[in-house]
Formats: sequence, C-alpha cells, structure tokens
Amino acid sequence: MSKEPGYVYILTNPSFREDWVKIGKSARPVDVRSKELDNTAVPLPFEIFATMKTVKYNEVEKLVHKMIDRLTDLRIRQNREFFNVAPGVALSIFRDIAQAVDDAEVVEYEDNKPLPDKPCGEQEADAKKEPHRRGRFKFSLVGIRIGETVRFEPLGIDVKVASDDAVEYQDRIFKLSPFVGTFMPEERQNASGSYQGAKYFSYHGKVLEDLRRDIEAQTEAETHSQSVEP
Repeated sequence: MSKEPGYVYILTNPSFREDWVKIGKSARPVDVRSKELDNTAVPLPFEIFATMKTVKYNEVEKLVHKMIDRLTDLRIRQNREFFNVAPGVALSIFRDIAQAVDDAEVVEYEDNKPLPDKPCGEQEADAKKEPHRRGRFKFSLVGIRIGETVRFEPLGIDVKVASDDAVEYQDRIFKLSPFVGTFMPEERQNASGSYQGAKYFSYHGKVLEDLRRDIEAQTEAETHSQSVEP
C-alpha cells in the first residue's frame, strides 16, 4: 500500500516578530495541527502561512530545515522548529524544493484560508515581486501617529494607537487581529476565529484597509507614471 501524504507547514504568530516562523510537519491537515499548538505557552493562536503536501513530508521537512541552517544560523533554538527568517523566504524555499518532488503541492494561505491556485505563469511573476506578499498593517502606512485614536466599528468604541501595529484598550495592548478576535460580538464572529484586523477599524470614518489600498493604488499609479515618462 502506498504511503499517505502529509504536510510540511510554515506557521506565523501575531505574538512573534514578523521574521519568525515555525516550520514543521504533520500527517494530518495543518489546521488541526495549528490548533493543537494553541496552548498556554503561546499567547496567541498560530496562523498558517503556507503548506506543502507530499508523501515525502518527513524528508522534505528535514531538507527545509537544512537549507535554512545553511543560509546562516537562523534557528532560534537548535532543537526546535522556530526560525528567524521571513515567511516569504521560507515560502521560496518551499517552492524550490517542490520543483524536485513529483507529488508536491504548495498552497499559500491568508487569514488561515487557502488562496486559490494560480496559473504557473502568474506564480513565476509573483515570485519576482518584492515583497512577495503584503506585510502586516502598520499605522504609519496610512499616516496615523501613535497617540491618535481609531474606532473599532463592530462595537463603536475608540481605542488609542499604542505603537505602529498595536492599540491600547482598558490598559492592555493588543495587535489589531487579536483585538478583533477578543472583542468581536458573538453574532458577528466567524468560524475560523481569524480576522484581518485593519478591516474592522476606521480613522475619521474610513476603514483602515480601504485607506491602505487607496495609498497603495496611488503609489502604484505614481510609479507607473514615472516609468512611462520620456
């Protein structure tokens, strides 16, 4: 009987630095494994960044670890699966290895949900883009300063901006997504318990995610305009 496929995964965590990842393996779906890792040792739930499905998942996990270790000493603790490497770099290694593994299937995730497959040409184009994926929301991206207030729309409450990516409420500091998960009214909660925080806060009446997209679109238009000028 043929060996059943398993998964090698890249997990991130809102409580970690943005260039820390956990890279491990599981014989079961990764959403099950990520929930098992949600315990008192980690203050916030893990988020799935990408997976690779293959019958050679044991070998592939060791190879990914070895390739990262060869880059430099990026392992946070030598006997653990945590690495000081950007998630996009780890994903590039996944894609490189997948080209040499016949049955490998690499899937990217956003908000703990798999992104739809893209044609090969689009994947290659994406791989050339820097950065590979949008980074986490930061208030400085939309010109909001520390000390200003933003509104959590589901409850209509104002909270203070405590740092470039966190708010203060009831004398506690929260990243945006964990804040939404903690205070979202029960009737508006989703099944996954994962939220894109910037979609639920507003600044002067405009949703943060919309502000970010407007600025990105303006920047892209200006860049395009400059590139076509004679």
